[in-house]
Amino acid sequence: MEIKDIKRVAELMKANDLTEFSLKDEDFELAMKRGNDEPQVVYAQAAPMAAAPAAAPAAASPAAALAEEDDGLIEIPSPIVGTFYRRPAPDAENFVEVGAEVTEDTVVCIVEAMKVMNEIKAEVRGVIKKILVDDTSPVQYGQPLFLVEPK
Repeated sequence: MEIKDIKRVAELMKANDLTEFSLKDEDFELAMKRGNDEPQVVYAQAAPMAAAPAAAPAAASPAAALAEEDDGLIEIPSPIVGTFYRRPAPDAENFVEVGAEVTEDTVVCIVEAMKVMNEIKAEVRGVIKKILVDDTSPVQYGQPLFLVEPK
């Protein structure tokens, strides 16, 4: 299952006011629960589900604190809960820097969830204007990671 599929499931959950969703297959297991209008995602490959620790209450959206200068910029949000990585390996270069041009297929970071490294693509064409998360920081579903000036 790809990130875009998980995003679609989250959208359908919200649109249909569903609070829980689970799907099991030989190769993966996906369980999602919504609370406080934000889905919580647990994604595992070829492993049994483990109890997830209670998530801390979500802080105010970073988007709300952004200044007017950020108007017109597009957010690249985290599609899942996990750990944010700016580079593919500790000794490698960052995927993108401020000022880098990206296309819809440009990998901008990795979000690790349950020991699965999920490559996050920009899904927008433009220039990276801000990086909103520090390397190795935990991120929540829907949390803005980057701001992009569209082209």
